[in-house]
Amino acid sequence: MSQNPETLHGARDELLAATRRTEAWARPFPPVVGSAQPASVLVLFGRLDSIPAQTDSVTMAADLDVLLQRRAATLSSHPGQVSFPGGRAEDEDADAVATALREAEEETGLDPSGVEILATLPELPLAASNHVVTPVLAWWRSPSRVAAVDHAETVDVFRVPVAQLLDPANRHTSTIHRMGRTWKGPAFDIDGTIVWGFTAMVLDALFDAAGWTVEWDRSVERPIEL
Repeated sequence: MSQNPETLHGARDELLAATRRTEAWARPFPPVVGSAQPASVLVLFGRLDSIPAQTDSVTMAADLDVLLQRRAATLSSHPGQVSFPGGRAEDEDADAVATALREAEEETGLDPSGVEILATLPELPLAASNHVVTPVLAWWRSPSRVAAVDHAETVDVFRVPVAQLLDPANRHTSTIHRMGRTWKGPAFDIDGTIVWGFTAMVLDALFDAAGWTVEWDRSVERPIEL
């Protein structure tokens, strides 16, 4: 499953360029009220296993997948939601990158030695659980086996093709009603699994900034059933 770094510069460079387009991250995320705990998530892109490891072609967005997981329905925060691997910072973590890699290894069993860190994105508020989250953008040089390690926290781990996420047929606007207000945001329908909320907002912003977004109908709205 090893990959030749020389063939990966197309999509990889576009991801790096996306991190420098700071206007993409200026979109409003619901603010945290009061004190917030620092946390990190690993936004990890890798090459699809179906793409030959040795090729002269440039790796494009359609050749990639992204690592996601489904949280246990019994968790107190974000139960049952699809998310990036990640979690709250611990005292022993040197920085946001260390937090993201530690949490990803604990949750999915991935081998951090095969992960190249591209950049840390600006901190984003996650109001629903009172966290300030640093997305850590990474490139999977050597993908390792992944699976849900602790089923009390994570019930499923999967690699979603980026082409499937970008397909306009799989995109819609999610709506959720809370405390007399309606919140709207981007969402992805992956074979009936809905990616919404914070994770969808990060993917949406990243795809826009990387120039990967395919125009989709934002007027199509679907409620989130909690």
